[in-house]
Amino acid sequence: MHDHDRSDPLKAHFEALKARVAEPDAALLARILADAEHEQAVRAAPAARRPRSGWLAAPVRALGGWPAMAGLATAALAGVWIGAAPPEGLAAAAQRMLDANAAVLVIDVDPDAVFILAEGPL
Repeated sequence: MHDHDRSDPLKAHFEALKARVAEPDAALLARILADAEHEQAVRAAPAARRPRSGWLAAPVRALGGWPAMAGLATAALAGVWIGAAPPEGLAAAAQRMLDANAAVLVIDVDPDAVFILAEGPL
């Protein structure tokens, strides 16, 4: 264990450094303020944005912007992929649904409903 002596010259030097308050000089403060004023002037006047007027801008805006268009593109690609390489049971299930000779199951949710069948073209 070391016995710390108060007369240690380094300790006195460190104590003097702790007591000293560092203040920036006037030239540094002037440069900082000039830089801050310049940045405020640059950020205060934003660049004017020109509205998009291309043929695609209105439909994209109507559908919800580019995030919505990304979702639509993903769904379209998934549809093309499933159509080009369908999963193993999908082709048979689709054929059963689209087959004209397949039995049709009708669920009547309102047995009291009246349906009028018209003959001939509508």
